[in-house]
Amino acid sequence: MQLVEKYLSIPVAPGNSGLIEHLAKALTFRLSDDEIPVRLVIAAIGDDSYLCEVGCLVGDNLPRLRDPKSIFSLRRRNGESAEQFNAIFVVPTGIGAEVGGHAGDATPAAQLLASCCDKLITHPNVVNASDVNEMPANALYVEGSVLCRLLMGTVGLAPVRSNRLAVVFDTQPDAMLENLVLNTVESARTTYGLDCAGIYKLDPPLELTALWSESGRAVGRGRRLEGLFDLIAEKADEFDAVAISSLIGVPDGYHEEYFRSDGAMINPWGGIEAMLTHAVSHVFDVPSAHAPMMESREILNEDPGRVDPRMAAEAISSSFLQCVLKGLKQSPRLVVDPELMLASGVLSARDVSCLIIPEGCIGLPTLAALEQGISVIAVREGAGLIAHELKSLPWRPHQLFVAENYWEAAGILSALRTSIAPQSVRRPFARLEPKSWKIPDQPKSGSGLRQNS
Repeated sequence: MQLVEKYLSIPVAPGNSGLIEHLAKALTFRLSDDEIPVRLVIAAIGDDSYLCEVGCLVGDNLPRLRDPKSIFSLRRRNGESAEQFNAIFVVPTGIGAEVGGHAGDATPAAQLLASCCDKLITHPNVVNASDVNEMPANALYVEGSVLCRLLMGTVGLAPVRSNRLAVVFDTQPDAMLENLVLNTVESARTTYGLDCAGIYKLDPPLELTALWSESGRAVGRGRRLEGLFDLIAEKADEFDAVAISSLIGVPDGYHEEYFRSDGAMINPWGGIEAMLTHAVSHVFDVPSAHAPMMESREILNEDPGRVDPRMAAEAISSSFLQCVLKGLKQSPRLVVDPELMLASGVLSARDVSCLIIPEGCIGLPTLAALEQGISVIAVREGAGLIAHELKSLPWRPHQLFVAENYWEAAGILSALRTSIAPQSVRRPFARLEPKSWKIPDQPKSGSGLRQNS
């Protein structure tokens, strides 16, 4: 069983409409029965085709797993709930976003956006900062594929007081590297009361390798997943969320080059991490997150010097795991039964009022919001790799708002929350012009219609 990235050219849909169904149908002819899509990005839009990069779980023994629903399953929401104003904030992993492409450097933006809504639903790439996690108090921390399914209407989120957390880590020949993980878990138990349901050492370890896609995104390859999947399946009743810590292979000398790049290089580790946790959460309906293990004592002891501020959290960390433990401690329970999704307190697609993303990012969250009629704020500043201007998609009137930066995005979010049309606070303020509406001619008397006597 392994994780691979596939590069596919798919013909353009007329008017870019119905893209979710269009992509789903196209992939049925391009992927085999032993390839399950777990992540999709439209990396570029050409005149006649979409360049799609699809992360897939591959293996001959996949049928023995619970049959997961397709990532393209869409359950249309029945309107929007007005009880709360909740927003989703996504910064896709591996795109080199200037804001959110490094170690939790989108956290201040998340804090700002969270102050403008009742709940902010976000994912690890936004707030994970190695051994630091300062996510907003009103945030719900969920894995990226769960965000997609929430917007698609196929999963609900049930807030919890606390999760029983299983921790899984790679066997390593150097006990010091294993002890970094173990001591991180113990520190979480003793300082903020983490409920650890068990620590499991994988032998043989996972084999995760960082790679780059044709568009330049950080992706990867994963092998030897059977042990992890068997463990999760067998121990499923004993924990509520799973934290994974494992080595991720990068080219020799990459760490030194990365830290000396002043933030210019795309973080390579997050791509394969996202592919792995998408697969775990998609198959097992369990909250999950991943942290890379330190590769060696030599790398641990290297002095990176003064680094770009966005990389500083990485430079001072050793296990990179604490952010994951803190995030998963209260990550909401996933509700997949349609009837249970209607229960009081379960947050569903009806409870989502807005999606905030970097401009140009076209993945399933964007396409789901488009289909569900959810407002979208696209932020230009610090977007990183982009596919195309989002205005090329068939948005409803006043559904898409483009903000220059996160200050402006917060203003748009506040306007939407207070039921103010965002364009009403901008100038110039154009007048509305009336449109002609011709009333059809009425039938004349004696035309055969019955007359009152």
